[in-house]
Amino acid sequence: MAVSVLQLAELALHAAAFLCGIVCTSALTVAQGEFGGWCILYGTVSWNGTALVPKSFSHVSLCYFVSAVSIVVALYCFSSLLYGIYGCCTDESPRDRAWLGITLVLAFITLFFLLISACILRVGMDAFCASIVQTKSLSSCQEAEHKPWLSYAPTRFYSNLYSAQASAWVNVFLWCLLSARLLVQRRREAPLRLLRPNDPEWSAETEAIFGGRPIRP
Repeated sequence: MAVSVLQLAELALHAAAFLCGIVCTSALTVAQGEFGGWCILYGTVSWNGTALVPKSFSHVSLCYFVSAVSIVVALYCFSSLLYGIYGCCTDESPRDRAWLGITLVLAFITLFFLLISACILRVGMDAFCASIVQTKSLSSCQEAEHKPWLSYAPTRFYSNLYSAQASAWVNVFLWCLLSARLLVQRRREAPLRLLRPNDPEWSAETEAIFGGRPIRP
């Protein structure tokens, strides 16, 4: 059973991407649960003199979209990890060029959706924290974890949002590496083009071997 360095690297990337997807989904779900299931991304907050008051929330489908992207990618990474381990244990033949092209397209699609979800997390969290800081009662968003809230009792919403955002961006980086690895493999397995008699390269080779074309009288 011979396993190449590229195969081991691909297995490690899939395992890391699986963990990032689980962490992102879990952290966002916990942060969402601290506010009664509402999506706090792009939300607004005010200060009534004694406590922080959530004024508005985003539609819950926004957080569901980010969580769904993360969990679907995590399941895909887990299945790819199991398939890779099975292939290494059974010495299964590598993927052919057609299947490699399909995998590469799926990788680009996955990277696209991961990038969208990471941007949603980043911009949505910044908007929510900016609303907290604009109340002029706090100097940073993290301090809001230790302040009283009206109708809610969030204690780690900032930490969970930060973990979800960091995991999302790490996942984007990992999928960039996976896509690059697939591109390298596809380039290595590119079929060789055979020379034909009417190709310029064919004429140059024959002239070099046979000493040029015969001169007619």
